[in-house]
Amino acid sequence: MRRFENRVVLVTGAGSGIGRASAQRIATEGGRVFCLDIAPEGLEGTVAAIRDAGGEAASRVCDVADEAQVNAAVAACVEHFGSLYALVNMAGLLRFDDTRELRTADWQRVMDINLSGTMYLCRAAIPHLLETRGSIVNAASTAALSGLPWGVAYSASKGGVLAMTRSIAVEYAKRGVRANCVCPGDIKTGMTVDIDWPETMDFELIGRISSLSGPKGPEVMAGVIAMLASEDAVHITGEDIRVDGGTLS
Repeated sequence: MRRFENRVVLVTGAGSGIGRASAQRIATEGGRVFCLDIAPEGLEGTVAAIRDAGGEAASRVCDVADEAQVNAAVAACVEHFGSLYALVNMAGLLRFDDTRELRTADWQRVMDINLSGTMYLCRAAIPHLLETRGSIVNAASTAALSGLPWGVAYSASKGGVLAMTRSIAVEYAKRGVRANCVCPGDIKTGMTVDIDWPETMDFELIGRISSLSGPKGPEVMAGVIAMLASEDAVHITGEDIRVDGGTLS
């Protein structure tokens, strides 16, 4: 499939995990990928992998929680490639806290990255997406659809992403821009492996919200994200797609 032939796609969180897998998948389908991440080493690895496979990619270090950096990054993408067809927002921060002990600064950092950062990217990208009648794919989570114990900040941020995405979808539907969410569950990435668990964590309770078929790698997300970003999803907008192995079923 060459669904993204000569089309420009901006991917955040592209230095690792679902963001990297999505950038690589889109590049294999002909996409010209502009990769953003806060980690320069991860970005270099993603771009190198894409180019080694014959794809086209460029990158820029960007903290999505910084409005000025986001605006500059989107402008750099359009300047480099000439247009923007799709935005894939996969940058995110996961943490677990006993709600009684959650520090305001930690709450705010999760909101700044997961919710505000996603909004900054959408806001900066929409003028360009209107020109190409393009699409947005945002990272929500099964935590936006069901309770995640010890995940109050993460759940709240992802619930906000889901509501925001639906609003964008309705606002721009008549003008040809689509916006959807993916809701990953039990996907094994660095973010989900390297977790600082609170002392009160009940691992038996967490185990009850694990997928029936066991955790999967980020590549299972990349295919769904590529579909939603492409014209295969031309009649899908304002939707949330669970990719969780039946966890919430």
